[in-house]
Amino acid sequence: MSDQFPESTAMKLSTAKQKKETADQAFKEGNLKGALLSYHEALMFLLGLDKNALQSIGVGSATPVNDKDGKDAKEKTEVDEIIEKIYANMSACHMKNENWKRAVETADKALAKNEANFKAMFRKGKALGEMGFFDKAVKILEEVKEKNPTDAPAVDAELSRLRAIDNERERANKQKLKGFLNRAEKKTAAVTRVEESETA
Repeated sequence: MSDQFPESTAMKLSTAKQKKETADQAFKEGNLKGALLSYHEALMFLLGLDKNALQSIGVGSATPVNDKDGKDAKEKTEVDEIIEKIYANMSACHMKNENWKRAVETADKALAKNEANFKAMFRKGKALGEMGFFDKAVKILEEVKEKNPTDAPAVDAELSRLRAIDNERERANKQKLKGFLNRAEKKTAAVTRVEESETA
């Protein structure tokens, strides 16, 4: 029975990799629904895998991952890397669907596996900006730029775009407030005129 366990684990891992490849291809073809479905199926196979069983088939060999201070924080397996990529790719799918909340959630799951996944960080920043959380978005995007200077042009372009959106929203809010205040002033003036005419 114990001989079958590693075999079954190897099969699940192989199936998960195939599902991920199918999802990657669907994404390239613009089939976002198909991509998300296949990514989800791949996760179903991966999330239940036992780390000890993975080691018995030579997949669980973990590499140390450094945390922000350069200390070994946790060990990362091949399965962890695949899961990280799947969540980062799911975030890209949700971005294309303009499902900003899910884009942030899946980016966070990728970042939980690897906080230096700059694609996931960028997607999270962009999605937060789209949701109106400009300060949070700017902070994350600036961090991407600082930690991964090769992304600076894309980050700068996104920051400019978000600032333009933020400025436009601010202008629209000021117009609304101005209109509200004008109506309030007119109403007050009308009430004052009525009161004056009643006292006359």
